[in-house]
Amino acid sequence: MSKSKVQFWTLQILLIVLIIYVSTKISFLFEPIVVFVSTLFFPVLISGFLYFLFSPIVNFLIKYKIPRNLAILILYIVFIGLMSVGIGVVAPILSDQITDLVRNMPSYISKIRIFFDDLSQSKWFKWMLGQEFVSLEKMEETLTNYAASLPDNLTRSVRTVFGVIANITLTVVTVPFILFYMFKDGHKFPKAAVRFLPSSYRRDGLHIIEETGETLSAYIQGQFLVALFVGIFTFIGYLIIGLPYGLTLAIVVAITNIIPYLGPFIGAAPAVVIGLLDSPTKALLVIVVITIVQQIDGNFISPLVIGKRLDIHPLTIIIILLVAGNLAGVLGMILGVPLYAVTKTIIINIVKLVRLRNRETKEDVPI
Repeated sequence: MSKSKVQFWTLQILLIVLIIYVSTKISFLFEPIVVFVSTLFFPVLISGFLYFLFSPIVNFLIKYKIPRNLAILILYIVFIGLMSVGIGVVAPILSDQITDLVRNMPSYISKIRIFFDDLSQSKWFKWMLGQEFVSLEKMEETLTNYAASLPDNLTRSVRTVFGVIANITLTVVTVPFILFYMFKDGHKFPKAAVRFLPSSYRRDGLHIIEETGETLSAYIQGQFLVALFVGIFTFIGYLIIGLPYGLTLAIVVAITNIIPYLGPFIGAAPAVVIGLLDSPTKALLVIVVITIVQQIDGNFISPLVIGKRLDIHPLTIIIILLVAGNLAGVLGMILGVPLYAVTKTIIINIVKLVRLRNRETKEDVPI
């Protein structure tokens, strides 16, 4: 590498470091932007999810000469009607189960305490406490610190609950309006976006945007159908074995199933605990139900609905889940894989585009 290139890249790196340093010193200037983005994040995210989920229905209605605005109105009416029926049927059952779960929580805690008391009397547990890597003093110190900070934690939790309620209200009010304009003008976005590109790149840029949208749409629609299947059949299995709070626990399984690989384990954990508090046999039956449903899903439903559309290696998915989960919790685990898939699609198409342009440039150079 020549001396001039070394100086150039050294200057670039120093400039980037300087920009980062200055940004940390004037971070208060970016606070309004952060608040603005964080306020709109969930409404836009949910609207985008619903847009990719239901846009095939709008396009289907438009295909039969129905005006776009009327097609959107029909979708809204049908969706609100189905939601009203679903809430009317499911909400009372769900409310009763959650109320009963909260009411029985003290008895469950008592059973768990008895379980750990019995566990503490076992020989292997006493042996483990006698090992050097287990420090009773540290455990006692941790519990003491937790008890001391409990009042502050409860106060923060109350503030968090009110904040969540406010965010949910804002989301419920704004999502229908954002979603309407997505349906109304979303089909214009690809052509509008490529106008910022040079004319020679617009056709390929339009292809990149459309392929990215198809990738994201296929993933969201497929995951929704798979989650619906898993939730319904898990609920049926819980009914058969007589598991308490079957509907609530099945909904948990359906939601966490969106997380690749780790989701089924996360969703099954509460059901196994509830089953274990009933009897060891019930916990074993819960594991059997989850295993059967996941085998049907993994071998038949997911390959049929989603297939190989994302084309991501399993090890890559696990790494994405670990990193995204550490950065953003459950939300990061849910969004990490589709975000990676979209980014991968964009980068692959841009690389293809650059290589094609370089090849055309070389062919145009006279020999």
